[in-house]
Amino acid sequence: MTAPAATLSAIAVCAVGAGASLVLSRQRTAAGWTAFAAITGSAALVGYAAIRVLIGGPDPAQTFLTVPSWGSALRVHVDGLSALFLLLVAGVAVPASLYSLGYMPHYREYGVARYYPYLLLFVAGMYGIVTTTDQMLVFFGFWQLMTLPSFVLIRYEHRRPENIRAATRYLVMMEMACAVILAGTWLLAAPQPDAHAGEAVARFDVEDLAAALPAALQGQPGLTGLAFTLLLVGFGIKAGMWPFGQMWLPDAHPAAPSPVSALLSGVMIKTGVYGVLRTFIWMIPADALPVFPGPGWGAVIATLGTVTLFVGTAQALAQDHAKRLLAFSSIGQVGYILLAVGAAVALAGRAAAAPDAVGLAALALAGALFHTVNHAAFKSLLFLNAGAVISATGTQDLNRLGGLVRHMPVTAAAALVASLSIAGVPLFNGFASKWTITVAAVLGSRHAGYLAVCGIAAVLTSVITLALYLKFFGVTFLSRTSTTVERRAAQGRLDIGLPMRAPQVALAAACVALGLVPHLAYRLIETVVAAGGHGLAARLAVPIAEPADGALAFARLRIADGHALFAPVAVAAVLAILLLVAHGISRLGAAPRRPVPAWLCGYARESDVHRYTARGFYGVVRQFGWINGAARPTADEGRVR
Repeated sequence: MTAPAATLSAIAVCAVGAGASLVLSRQRTAAGWTAFAAITGSAALVGYAAIRVLIGGPDPAQTFLTVPSWGSALRVHVDGLSALFLLLVAGVAVPASLYSLGYMPHYREYGVARYYPYLLLFVAGMYGIVTTTDQMLVFFGFWQLMTLPSFVLIRYEHRRPENIRAATRYLVMMEMACAVILAGTWLLAAPQPDAHAGEAVARFDVEDLAAALPAALQGQPGLTGLAFTLLLVGFGIKAGMWPFGQMWLPDAHPAAPSPVSALLSGVMIKTGVYGVLRTFIWMIPADALPVFPGPGWGAVIATLGTVTLFVGTAQALAQDHAKRLLAFSSIGQVGYILLAVGAAVALAGRAAAAPDAVGLAALALAGALFHTVNHAAFKSLLFLNAGAVISATGTQDLNRLGGLVRHMPVTAAAALVASLSIAGVPLFNGFASKWTITVAAVLGSRHAGYLAVCGIAAVLTSVITLALYLKFFGVTFLSRTSTTVERRAAQGRLDIGLPMRAPQVALAAACVALGLVPHLAYRLIETVVAAGGHGLAARLAVPIAEPADGALAFARLRIADGHALFAPVAVAAVLAILLLVAHGISRLGAAPRRPVPAWLCGYARESDVHRYTARGFYGVVRQFGWINGAARPTADEGRVR
């Protein structure tokens, strides 16, 4: 079976599974296991397609249906970039569907007929959007298959007016993004003779768009620039790029059930990143590079990415609502990816004048792809952590949580790994990709000075991210036990079950593995770029694959004429030895320890007013209107989401 056929079969499996889960929807458990089996089967098919491409190279694109009068065709192609995103979708969809088996029974007021079928269609739409080569009619179909089911899932608790508003806003923004992308594609398409139609019709296949680009850039630079602007705006809306992300993402992601939130934030917004990569790096043909204004577009994308990462993360500081905090944080993390993409485009565009810029552009592209993988892992994990807490306690209000580490140790450990990963702490995966992006930006500033400012902003924002997750993890798990947690513990309602614990452990293990052995990810990226790269991607594939050229040595990241070295396993070994020494010294002291109640300044009774709550963190940031304006008052809904 070819990779395109396997991908289309996976979409069909999801569609059949959606029908079967709808038929079985009166039996929650049967419907859930049916959906899980369908998603697992589809994941096996797309996994086969992706591995086939990454090992043996891409199969020729396959056309399954044509619409000559529209210049469109159901043409599926799986190259390296598509293979990576297929793996991401499958890698998050499987744990999310397993997690749903333990999570959905908490929704006693709502049936699963509006959950499992739409979850399967949502996953099918994402499979299609990253493999179709037609950028008009078929793209529109897969976009709707991705958007409409996710709209239904966001408004799953449809009796809550705020969820209806969030879902409606999401739908409007996604349809607006679709319209803008189609308009940009239409401007890029050049009419070509068609034997069936008898007249010239526009071709919307990626290959046709790429073939027409050199002439369009030379003959109509203004119109082509407008087309690229529309494509950047459309895919930027989907990715959550500033200022569009603030318009829909912080309301939509918290409204959905937590497994859906993991898919929305972990992979769905990455389809916007996929579109930016496909447009600005993969679609530009080699003969268009001399006339493509790469440095200008790179500066625009890198600047927007820097603003996105800083503003999204800063606004997250003001949130006391767990999933809303995570949603704003997702905006910030997408900013890192866009910064890296912009740096890659800008530096590749300067290769003619500065040959060493190609190596740094390759490093930036590697950082963008690596952080895309990492964000899918740790952000989906964080939403599953939040869902476990919400399921156990019945609230998303961080001010009402505390002391859960004693009652939910597995969730606490997984949340700690995810928090350290997203904050970019060494030995976790977020550090490896952020470090790559920062090094590429700082060293690339010799060719584009503004990249130094972008790189410094990225480092400072990582500090803010660490402060943000100190708040999230600290008030949820480490602070003194809250009244809400005590009451739920007394009722025996803090056990979440194996189907909800296992996905968290698996994703946490992935975060640790990618942090300790990052060269495995770089090897994957090398293969991704080499498997069917075109244009800028083809140019950057050479320095990525040949570290002797001075661009990227996967074991130690040798960069240009300098060295940026990081050996995670060696660092972990040194830290382990130092911890053992410190433990031994503490044991030599043999100081007695005794547990005593906290001294409350003379107050005899302990209560919630004596705890540090989320509202007590970073109160000074609320003085800034653009930060505090993003906050929402949190009320205890008593509902699980």
